[in-house]
Amino acid sequence: MSALNKIATNSPSRVKPSELESSIANALYDLESSVGDMRSALRPLQFVSAREVEVGHGKKAIVIFVPVPLLPGFHKVQQRLTRELEKKFSDRHVLILASRRILPRPKRSNRSRTSQTQKRPHSRTLTAVHDAILADVVYPVEIVGKRVRTREDGSKITKVVLDEKERGSVDFRLDTYAEVYRRLTGKGVNFEFPVGATEY
Repeated sequence: MSALNKIATNSPSRVKPSELESSIANALYDLESSVGDMRSALRPLQFVSAREVEVGHGKKAIVIFVPVPLLPGFHKVQQRLTRELEKKFSDRHVLILASRRILPRPKRSNRSRTSQTQKRPHSRTLTAVHDAILADVVYPVEIVGKRVRTREDGSKITKVVLDEKERGSVDFRLDTYAEVYRRLTGKGVNFEFPVGATEY
């Protein structure tokens, strides 16, 4: 099996993988063949695409999009996998997100025919997809609270409270999380930890 088999192709007419996608495919293939205890977990896993995102201060993050059905498989090895990939792609954070599609709201003209067409699943609505992207961005950290704040100029920003137990492991990644989420959804987000949590 070649490294390029790590890239899931939806159609034969898919464009040639980018240099970044090829290097991620090679890195995944190397990990699969060299790290014995990860072999069985990595073998069935593929990704759809990957892109680099500028996260400020001259730094970049790599966002790897994976098929939704394979996301639980990635979650099983995600912490170790991101650590290994960050060693290979130094100075860049690696995030793994599911490749989700938003379906548009049905138009009024189509509503008369809705009896024949399938109803839009809730998981394909804009809100549901944006919430799922947020959960993917911070995984494995749990979101314990969320509130939307409207500024005086009418713009909105979401404040997301993360689980205090994970503070030490993700503190330095919060700017990356916020910028990647903003680039993907166009929405501003602030990550914080519970106020009043005991400091040790």
